[in-house]
Amino acid sequence: MEFISGVVERITYCNEESGFGVIKIKSKEFSELVTAVGNLAAVNVGATVRLKGEWKYDSKYGKQFSAVECYETVPATTAGIEKYLGSGLIKGIGPIYAKKIVRKFKEDTIRIIDEEPDRLLEVEGIGQKRLEIIKQAWQQQKEIKNVMLFLQSNDVSTAYAIKIYKAYGNESISVVKSNPYRLADDIWGIGFKTADKIAQKLGYDKNSYERCRSGIIYVLNELADDGHCFAERSQLVEKAEKMLDLDRELIESTISRMIEEGAIIADVNDSIYLPPFYYSEVGVARRIKDILSVPSIYNSFNHDKVLEQVQKESGIRYDDIQIEAIKTAAKSKFMVLTGGPGTGKTTTTQGIIRLFRKLSAKVLLAAPTGRAAKRLSESTGMEAKTIHRLLEYKPPEGYKRNEENPLDCDVIIIDETSMVDVILMYNLLKAISDHTIVILVGDVDQLPSVGAGNVLKDVINSGIVNTVKLTRIFRQALGSAIITNAHRINKGEFPILRGGKNSDFFFIEEEEPHKIVQIIVDLCSRRLPEYYRVDPINDIQVLSPMQRGETGTSNLNLVLQEALNPSQTSIKYGGTIYKLGDKVMQVKNNYDKNVFNGDIGIITRIDPEDRIVVISFDGNEVEYDVTELDEVVLAYATTIHKSQGSEYGIVVAPITTQHYIMLQRNLLYTCVTRAKKAIVLVGTKKAIAMTISNNKIQKRNTMLAYRLKERTDGKSE
Repeated sequence: MEFISGVVERITYCNEESGFGVIKIKSKEFSELVTAVGNLAAVNVGATVRLKGEWKYDSKYGKQFSAVECYETVPATTAGIEKYLGSGLIKGIGPIYAKKIVRKFKEDTIRIIDEEPDRLLEVEGIGQKRLEIIKQAWQQQKEIKNVMLFLQSNDVSTAYAIKIYKAYGNESISVVKSNPYRLADDIWGIGFKTADKIAQKLGYDKNSYERCRSGIIYVLNELADDGHCFAERSQLVEKAEKMLDLDRELIESTISRMIEEGAIIADVNDSIYLPPFYYSEVGVARRIKDILSVPSIYNSFNHDKVLEQVQKESGIRYDDIQIEAIKTAAKSKFMVLTGGPGTGKTTTTQGIIRLFRKLSAKVLLAAPTGRAAKRLSESTGMEAKTIHRLLEYKPPEGYKRNEENPLDCDVIIIDETSMVDVILMYNLLKAISDHTIVILVGDVDQLPSVGAGNVLKDVINSGIVNTVKLTRIFRQALGSAIITNAHRINKGEFPILRGGKNSDFFFIEEEEPHKIVQIIVDLCSRRLPEYYRVDPINDIQVLSPMQRGETGTSNLNLVLQEALNPSQTSIKYGGTIYKLGDKVMQVKNNYDKNVFNGDIGIITRIDPEDRIVVISFDGNEVEYDVTELDEVVLAYATTIHKSQGSEYGIVVAPITTQHYIMLQRNLLYTCVTRAKKAIVLVGTKKAIAMTISNNKIQKRNTMLAYRLKERTDGKSE
């Protein structure tokens, strides 16, 4: 093994997840910059490093020093100190303040920050507030260094090391040593596999109860991410056995012990639940039955008379099935209104609202996402809130509206109910009193919720609540090829692809993935904005079935960012460059910031000095520290799954045989129904045909329909 020393001039590549980095070092021993590779993600520009490793020759990149160990010291020269402080290492000090501080204190800068930090007030522009930020960040940096060194020696990446430190502070090392599997439970983004890798490095027994327990919980969470409320015991054992590489007997005995401890719950038909999903599913069934058990106070009214008044005042004549739906709503305690695009769901919902308001009922409206709530407000002329806002969610206390403090209303209407998962539905129903009338509105043929459960479908399939399905496509909707083709797709018929000049449904045939990408970029940057006179970022949305591959969202986002956003103001985190003006999507519910999984926003401010990014979500300005940017992804292109509940002016979507794993009828149906003004499919007829013929909707493990059918004495009806 050899040693080299020098100053880090630049960081060429950094993978925050794996910790792998490529850096350029200026060393006295060499005339040119040295390329070093290895676990170097924690290294900062300007730092002096001593590397242990060996020289290797890469056929593509040439001679490189492959480092196995890295020791970092504080730089000694003013140029090195300036580079070091300006790298974003210390919050409150960016390139501008680094220059000012070093100009003032020269080689003594590091000592001043460490021993006499109050003297930074002598630097122009630094006030008490910024000083406190710098002092806190510097102290944290010193503490985090020890944690980092320990974690990195155990193959933990920088990004995860920072998260661990944020969660446990100075206790990080002792927590990780005592039970590394805690990381998978406590820290978002760290799954079982990462925790297991750390544990193995620390010498943990492969057969330990902690490892097996954590692996089983991981499998159940993975299934929940795929929409399942429970695992069949045999399914759980099989998946855990494969992943953990352990004997079946050990997994079986661990499951039994976990059931005894209450870590998991066993129910009928060998179903195994994580507690939140079990209690939510049982709770939803119980609350629906409770609400149904109390008669409606509006049953005695002359609904025909009131409905006639509503039609007269609104100037709308409802057809027979819409009248049936409105009357059903008036007579029911719990009702579902479903139907595809153009079938009059919105008009019918308006009719239901007008009828109840005629009866002096207090009506509340809600939807799962901000966009869906905004659309509901616009169509009804009434305030509609997200379900979270309606329930007054405040972390860490949780939902302010609950059994003790129910919502004050006579009728509640929930739109886009297909998106509501079982946990959110349970929290909603807990906050609804038994006398309230509940009306669920949604398109049951769309993709089910991203979260676990299949609530809307299960409620309908139970047969215990009144359901009206709107089927007639209204004349004004028949002129839309989007609506016509959506219904054709839903029925398993091939869509009509020959769109004329005035059509709103277009198909461009292309097989080669790289050419499909080129076409999509041209459509988004030039053709569609010119033809429709629209903004390419706000009014056009690219939807893809998958994240990976050339036509997946990850690659499309990179090429679309380059084509649509020329901004030079940017910040880098986790291998992604975020630019001013970028369209981004929140991928995690963050109750503190009041932003939720699937919300789309625009980056409105980037502060490289303070390492802060501000994102506007429909006018709600939200501040992110750079380390929180793993909660957002670029959103020029998103997956069709993530588009649920949203509508976009124009949709562009690649449909290729590359996506064969994801090609399902309800996926294409959901994609097409997201577009208001126009949709352009780019791909092959073969891929469209494959999609339409595949109606094997992944069955989700849920028992809500069974629980709803079950009588209170525990017997099934």
